[in-house]
Amino acid sequence: MGDKANAHPGAAGRATAADHPASVRNVVLVGHSGSGKTTLVEALALTAGAVNRAGRVEDGGTVSDYDEIEHRQNRSVQLSLVPVEWDGIKINLLDTPGYADFVGELRAGLRAADAALFVVSASDGVDGSTRMVWEECAAVGMPRAIVITHLEAARSNFEEMTRTCAEAFGGDDPDAVLPLYTPLHGPQGPDGHAPVTGLVGLLSQKLFDYSTGERKESEPGEDQLPEIEEARNRLIEGIISESEDETLMDRYLGGEEIDVKTLVEDLERAVARGVFFPVLAAAPAAEGARQGLGTVELLELVTGGFPTPFEHPTPGVTTIDGKPREIEACDTQGPLVAEVVKTASDPYVGRVSLVRVFSGTLRPDETVHVSGHGLADRGHEDHDVDERVGALSTPFGKQQRPVTHAIAGDLVCVAKLSRAETGDTLSAKDDPLLMEPWQMPDPLLPLAIEAHSKADEDKLSQGLSRLVAEDPTMRLEQNQDTHQVVLWCLGEAHADVALERLRSRYGVQVDVVPHKVSLRETFAGKSGGRGRHVKQSGGHGQYAICEIEVEPLPGGSGIEFVDKVIGGAVPRQFIPSVEKGVRAQAAKGVAAGYPLIDVRVTLLDGKAHSVDSSDAAFQTAGALALREAAAEVKIHLLEPVAEVSVLVGDDYVGAVMSDLSGRRGRVLGTEQTSGGRTVVRAEVPEIEIGRYAVDLRSLSHGTARFNRSYARHEPMPPQIAERIREEARQAS
Repeated sequence: MGDKANAHPGAAGRATAADHPASVRNVVLVGHSGSGKTTLVEALALTAGAVNRAGRVEDGGTVSDYDEIEHRQNRSVQLSLVPVEWDGIKINLLDTPGYADFVGELRAGLRAADAALFVVSASDGVDGSTRMVWEECAAVGMPRAIVITHLEAARSNFEEMTRTCAEAFGGDDPDAVLPLYTPLHGPQGPDGHAPVTGLVGLLSQKLFDYSTGERKESEPGEDQLPEIEEARNRLIEGIISESEDETLMDRYLGGEEIDVKTLVEDLERAVARGVFFPVLAAAPAAEGARQGLGTVELLELVTGGFPTPFEHPTPGVTTIDGKPREIEACDTQGPLVAEVVKTASDPYVGRVSLVRVFSGTLRPDETVHVSGHGLADRGHEDHDVDERVGALSTPFGKQQRPVTHAIAGDLVCVAKLSRAETGDTLSAKDDPLLMEPWQMPDPLLPLAIEAHSKADEDKLSQGLSRLVAEDPTMRLEQNQDTHQVVLWCLGEAHADVALERLRSRYGVQVDVVPHKVSLRETFAGKSGGRGRHVKQSGGHGQYAICEIEVEPLPGGSGIEFVDKVIGGAVPRQFIPSVEKGVRAQAAKGVAAGYPLIDVRVTLLDGKAHSVDSSDAAFQTAGALALREAAAEVKIHLLEPVAEVSVLVGDDYVGAVMSDLSGRRGRVLGTEQTSGGRTVVRAEVPEIEIGRYAVDLRSLSHGTARFNRSYARHEPMPPQIAERIREEARQAS
């Protein structure tokens, strides 16, 4: 890595297909929106020689030309791959969105990567969502490093931000988060800020000067060495404490000078094992310069310290019928196991799938089996289908460069997989397999939509299916109670992007309408009704009379029908007809148009005609009887109540509990968890939490998350129920 005693730039250039997993590094960039991830990717591509000037691809486009929506909104909204080559190693840089609404793209990047670069802005610090992602990576042992950006900003301070990172990410061992370099500052500007112009390696004690736009190595002055001595000693002790050589600490404490080569090797092993997290600084190149500050050091850390795909355990694999299957990690000759981590639609080549190959080798024009299971609740039906692989390519900006194959451990774009969706498994057609899906956040913000015109209505279904196929964090619901089409999203920005893609990519214009909650009705007390359907207009008449009694039942009982007819007043063959009419009317509602539930309907008496009675006549009489019974008693409107669990930092517990109470919620209790967070459990009417995903993020500054599940229906407050009845009357 860049702090080696004899560091060298190495070979640089464009990345193509890798020939061996050992020559691949898959790295995901993580950080909040505006931390500088995309700018860093462009700087690394420039230093590696993949672009000819900052961010500009030689044959058109930029490395950040990912999505037209991104340019209009000035933010990254999707996962993007930029492959570069350094020192003979192919580095797949996975740039993820920093905005919380697109955490699904981040999770896909984590699934495809073997290590993570956490990008932290020196001017903004570490936010709560970045800490949560760090903990996710820690839970699976993913190797991590930290890159501090925006050092050119006034009042930015590398040393202070390093301490902040150690506090945020170090947990019980802040000495596991230490810098490999100390910044070299240029002369102070008019604002008193001294820009960082170079780096001094703490291990090698070499000076790397970037002030001319190209990295130059030299020896630091004698006056500079004492300044780095304390940081150097702390770094050495941190490396040695994680060394697999248990004698190293005793030798060091005994006064032995440990060879730099040994320290670097131990450092690389500790980074690859995910127990030591180096901190580096990086900045984009100045106009006309070839190398940005710290980019060489960062590329050498990635190639030397980050693990190969061999060290990434393969996620669980089963056969299609669920039997476990052992797959050797990264075996290029093994059975084909690959996963679609992203799906996009290209206006020229159609659907393009970004695929991570975990086992075997993927080649163009071969037939593979596409398996998608476990996401039916999000509008992705389980499927198993054979498809022919189209062209394989590696992306760069808007360009797709053809490759001949993709081995285990590599990432590749696959064209024309028309049935494959994000999260699907690709395997050999004669040996179909299935990978367990990665964890995806629940979409909890409802967006009810309607086609803007008849022409849009004809295209809506296909556009929505394509949209959901690309994004498994989005759930499509066709609500049978409210007759609404609902897109469940992660937040407002997620919803905005979905609407824009429907319009610009699939040519579907939709209108957003108020989201309706599925209410219910029930009887407040016992009542009776008589249904009389008697008509004679020449020819065959209609004759049916029935008398019923309706009484409320406990919640969850549904509709219960009881026959207590005596003496054959209603012939046996027509009793099911009465029940059918009652149930049909209950489904339509008796007060505000919502389904009737939790009542017992008892058929007591009736009359029939030997000629004019019929199934249809008694169905009508049953419905009339239920409506008459409803007119004689108070009808309760029932609203769904959700069980809500909110995971929130201790600092915001009071605010969250107060907010839930203001939503007519009942706080059931709290539970302390690790990391200074608390789970707040409550029951809240669903009508009050339609926008809770947005409001909670604002309330907790993006540090809280919640889940919800249906609990039951219960009566609404009278004033709210009356308002809804009035709205129903006006609508009818």
